[in-house]
Amino acid sequence: MQKIVLRFGLASGAILVAMALVMMPLCMRGTIDFDHSEILGYTSMVLSFLLVFFGVRSYRDNVAGGAISFGKAFQVGILITLVTCAIYVIAWEIAYFNFFPNFLDQYSAHVIAKMRSSGASDAAILETTRKMADLAKHYTNPLYNSAITFMEVFPVGLIMTLVSAAILRRKPRQDAPASAVPA
Repeated sequence: MQKIVLRFGLASGAILVAMALVMMPLCMRGTIDFDHSEILGYTSMVLSFLLVFFGVRSYRDNVAGGAISFGKAFQVGILITLVTCAIYVIAWEIAYFNFFPNFLDQYSAHVIAKMRSSGASDAAILETTRKMADLAKHYTNPLYNSAITFMEVFPVGLIMTLVSAAILRRKPRQDAPASAVPA
């Protein structure tokens, strides 16, 4: 199981990081709007976490003899998800603190400008400005930053894990010999 988890988790993480490394500079230069970057970001997460499905299927077909319970499929999938999330968090920490330290400033300016253009009240803008300043203060802490980054991608991986486990579960065939039934 470890080999499959690492292979598919590292591949999924590499895809996610590659997509982020392409999109971040474009977003920071204004080529991609922050609103569109969220859509593209979550789309790349879903595409990357498709490897959870393929990893669980590979485990079922190559290790478990073609049968897998929901629980075992979930275990394999969540481990792939955790590897992917770890790769993404590590890459974001390196990128944020070394290459994009002004990301949150630009994002905050975008949020405030969007509120102004939509006619938000001065009180609402002031409150959002205060919240963004608090976030920026906390975001300089690598542990806080890592936790926020992890929680950005983990729910997508969890959903993909649940869906994959539900789709791929398969009971052993009734006519299979006892030695072919996975433990």
